[in-house]
Amino acid sequence: MHRRITTIITTVIIAVVAVISLTAWHRAQAAKQFVQSNTPTIFVHGWGSSAHAEEKMANAAKRAGVTNTIVRANVDTHGKVTFNRTIPAHAINPIVEVNLADNKLDGYRNNYVAGYKHGGNYVKNVILALEKQHHYQAINLVGHSMGNLEIINYINDNSNNRQLPRVDHLVAIAGHYNGLVGQKTAEGPVNAKTGEPQRLDATIKPLLKLRNTFPTNTRVLNIYGDKEDGSHSDGDVPVNSAKTLKYLVNGRAKSYREVEIKGANAQHSKLHNNSQVNRELINFLWRK
Repeated sequence: MHRRITTIITTVIIAVVAVISLTAWHRAQAAKQFVQSNTPTIFVHGWGSSAHAEEKMANAAKRAGVTNTIVRANVDTHGKVTFNRTIPAHAINPIVEVNLADNKLDGYRNNYVAGYKHGGNYVKNVILALEKQHHYQAINLVGHSMGNLEIINYINDNSNNRQLPRVDHLVAIAGHYNGLVGQKTAEGPVNAKTGEPQRLDATIKPLLKLRNTFPTNTRVLNIYGDKEDGSHSDGDVPVNSAKTLKYLVNGRAKSYREVEIKGANAQHSKLHNNSQVNRELINFLWRK
């Protein structure tokens, strides 16, 4: 009986050591592939959505070995931010999933331009709440759909605020900067070289000052979809509307790149659950 217990204990010890060794090996491999930074990456979801829309992207990064830290920032209708847990002091590449209670900008149904600006304050509140946990020199921002308009309004309103962390990377997924499907402004021609639209939508007009103020140390990745069904859109956002982000940051951003996702999985709501998008995100934000 004693021998059996000894054998069991020995087996358990060997298994534990193996797991620890394997974990250490995976961490070492991840450290070779990805930057090892304390810079948090903040995901902001779209209209009518929630943090669940961000989970697949965040978990893909975790599986790849980018980070072990994913926290949720719940923002109530008054803009108050609470976290489900605190980011550990030495967390590597932490991810923050923003969950907006005011996910349809209910007070701005007749004026979404003002609503997006109001949503920019939600983004700012999350960043300020993070600063209370730890002082971050830099952040990354990732938006989907309406989240992009809230993020870009945050940058537009705070680009000269030196008290806030700089934006190292900006990832826009399905951003409707010049309107949505069905709007002539959104579907009109765009200058391939500059991103300038033939007609300006009310959504983009307040953002034009970014052409002179967009932070010069920010790298930008613009991802958009074309279902290839003849609409030249992801079903909600025309390709040409998404491309106008270039007009706002052209000549200012540290780098700018566009990625077009094609086919059925390029549909608007599928873009935040798309393996190609996940790869692009991981490579852009964290790959050495």
